[in-house]
Amino acid sequence: MAGTKTLTMIKPDAVRDGHIGAILNQINEAGFRISAMKLTQLSQADAEAFYAVHSERPFYGELVEFMTSGPIVAAILEKENAVEDFRKLIGATNPAEAAEGTIRARFAKSIGENAVHGSDSDENAEIEGDFHFAGREQF
Repeated sequence: MAGTKTLTMIKPDAVRDGHIGAILNQINEAGFRISAMKLTQLSQADAEAFYAVHSERPFYGELVEFMTSGPIVAAILEKENAVEDFRKLIGATNPAEAAEGTIRARFAKSIGENAVHGSDSDENAEIEGDFHFAGREQF
């Protein structure tokens, strides 16, 4: 059975460009309920820990640098089949390949500055949600 939670982060590029409201509106219109949300900034250690799965990849340093370059909005989203439905809503990592109307097609600038993060599995959604939010912050 597919899970009902996923995590998103509105990344520093989209926050800097003033797209928080429009992205949250698109998320709401797609039927997701926000059960936790905060504006925060990742420290170097936080970004390294969050993206540790990519630590051996050539883009890891750039990713950590980018994700610490400004504030983000982290949010836990709820909906049946949350991970898969949200991945469809955000579109391909490369905005040039993202379907029309998806968040990345609308707001991303490049593969590196791609506006939003979305969990890639139910297991990671749980881990990522707990990374950003204490139990008392999840509703």
